[in-house]
Amino acid sequence: VQLQASGGGLVQAGGSLRLSCAASGRTLSSYVMGWFRQAPGKAREFVAAISRTGISTYYSDSVKGRFTISRDNAKNMVYLQMNSLKPEDTALYYCAAGAAFSGRGTSYDSWGQGTPVTVSS
Repeated sequence: VQLQASGGGLVQAGGSLRLSCAASGRTLSSYVMGWFRQAPGKAREFVAAISRTGISTYYSDSVKGRFTISRDNAKNMVYLQMNSLKPEDTALYYCAAGAAFSGRGTSYDSWGQGTPVTVSS
């Protein structure tokens, strides 16, 4: 499956952004989907995951209560709604597809290109 992330940009602290991830090549419903991020000079970190049906979601502690992951399998789309953004959320955000409902990057086989998010203070 090929993934294309979009929706990143520059936003002030406290603001919101909605990231989108478009899938092509295979039916999105076959995959667990995740969002990861990588800040400059830091390791990639897990942000959120959603099960194939969308019933189950899983968040890192750093974004829980502020970010919401969702999916529309009919449209082959996954979203990450980000509210109450903080400067420490600044990073390149990636969507990924995999087989296991996990926060581990190694559980995901297909990765999109990153979309940059910059949160100014």
